[in-house]
Amino acid sequence: MMFSNKTFLITGIADEHSLAMYAAKEIINNGGKVVCTGLGVSRFHENLSDKAKSFLNKNFEDFKSSVHNSLGDAMVEILDVSLDENIEAFAQELAARNIKLDGFLHAIAMDKTIRKKEVKPLIDVTLDEFCDTMNVSAYSLIRVTHYLLKHDVLQSGASICSLSYIAAAKVTFHPYRNISIAKAALERITVELADELGRKHGIRVNAIRFSPYMGSKAGNATLKEEDVATSHKMSPLGNALPIDLAYEIAHLFRPESRITGEIRHVDGGYNITG
Repeated sequence: MMFSNKTFLITGIADEHSLAMYAAKEIINNGGKVVCTGLGVSRFHENLSDKAKSFLNKNFEDFKSSVHNSLGDAMVEILDVSLDENIEAFAQELAARNIKLDGFLHAIAMDKTIRKKEVKPLIDVTLDEFCDTMNVSAYSLIRVTHYLLKHDVLQSGASICSLSYIAAAKVTFHPYRNISIAKAALERITVELADELGRKHGIRVNAIRFSPYMGSKAGNATLKEEDVATSHKMSPLGNALPIDLAYEIAHLFRPESRITGEIRHVDGGYNITG
């Protein structure tokens, strides 16, 4: 099978409907193994309120339950990409277990300016809000890669894939504003890492823009049903399905590929319609 003796890190799973979950299932269906990460309370989370601890603990328990129900005994770990200490400790743990990664999926994003499906005007976004979104949604791709390489976990010839959106390139009918800028940065980072890591380690780096999708927690937080209906109508093939995305991720993860530095579209042709 395509991923026999291959292991991939999957970030960004919140529940069984997460796009990252579909990718993990497809890897396993092709003979591979996955390591899944979610938010939780680690030893690096200091001075948290009881409310914050309760939220993070419940988040991690829900995440673990979803992974084990859908993926069996896949390895699960806490990973907060806003904390360098947590990222490095995670990489050290993988190294200690002699786990080598053949690639990873970056499916992490965060934007506190979106509340109850309403988007804060960009002109009112604070520096902290802007930087927090940029840190988690874009810069984290650099830091995760850095520590996985530092501790000799990410193998030469590996493949990295991240999830983006067409709002990185143009204003859409359902505005993202703050997070769209982070997605644009994520895509630029993808291209630069593709050059840098390809020359030094033979590592491939690509990003995928997917259709609007309400099935995930993130989609439900940002989209309305009419948004999905509009993109479905605009797309020549209709909106892409999560399994379509999973197939493309598996395609980009396959060994010995020479696809890198690409911003791919899995959106039913939505990107060509205006």
